[in-house]
Amino acid sequence: MKLLRHGPKGRERPGLLDAQGRVRDLSALIGDIDSNTLSPAGLEALRAVNSEALPIVPQGRLAVPWKGMGKFIAIGLNYADHAAESGMPMPREPIVFSKTVDCAVGCNHPVVLPQGSVKSDWEVELGMVIGSTARYVSEADALQHVAGYVCVNDVSEREFQLERGSQWDKGKGCDTFGPVGPWLVTADEVGDPQDLRMWLEVNGHRYQDGSTKTMIFGPAMLVSYLSRFMTLRPGDLITTGTPPGVGMGVKPTPVFLKPGDVMRLGIEKLGEQQQTVYAWDPALIDG
Repeated sequence: MKLLRHGPKGRERPGLLDAQGRVRDLSALIGDIDSNTLSPAGLEALRAVNSEALPIVPQGRLAVPWKGMGKFIAIGLNYADHAAESGMPMPREPIVFSKTVDCAVGCNHPVVLPQGSVKSDWEVELGMVIGSTARYVSEADALQHVAGYVCVNDVSEREFQLERGSQWDKGKGCDTFGPVGPWLVTADEVGDPQDLRMWLEVNGHRYQDGSTKTMIFGPAMLVSYLSRFMTLRPGDLITTGTPPGVGMGVKPTPVFLKPGDVMRLGIEKLGEQQQTVYAWDPALIDG
């Protein structure tokens, strides 16, 4: 299933995308796509529904595909060739940092550069959405706790991230720096999450063209690893790193985002996103 939330801010409605690419309304069955929906029992109940009997509705604005994201956890330098282009050693254990929940926006929301930004960058990433509570889970059982997968753009301000102290979070959690979606694709429909093509373009130029095959630490390992350090709860999002081709790595001169740029990105089976970049304007943050 491809689950989504659409409509004006604060009045989003739950829906699913049918085989013909039409939005079917779920409002008569569930109040929202939340932790209950993402649970194994909740997803099983939705699979039993005849989607052809659900009303077709206009798509409208797409929001983050589920409500109630408690944590937005990110993994750094998880592709060997991206670590090389960044001039950093390949990690022996996953590098873990947090993006703020407030940075999460829908897939086509404007990306607004923070005040003073000079090195904002892009990163297409595979996101995993937790569906059931995970604590100290084995790698063999880890993916049973994943409700589904999403496309994420881990937008990053490199000066804030790398030149203003040892913690990456300052450059990762700015408002609008976490576009998610367009929809959440349930795990049964994705199959092997470490066999998905991924790409990103800026102004029509393809900078990233990779595959989740080249991850250093795979999805199952990451869920198991993180569950040793924190409780993973339904609705938590784990974004798993990016392949090479980020702006910081362009030679001889890095390329960074500027107002007016348009990013397009996608992951096989998970859909596509598009964002236009704007200079700081608080009116665009909560649209």
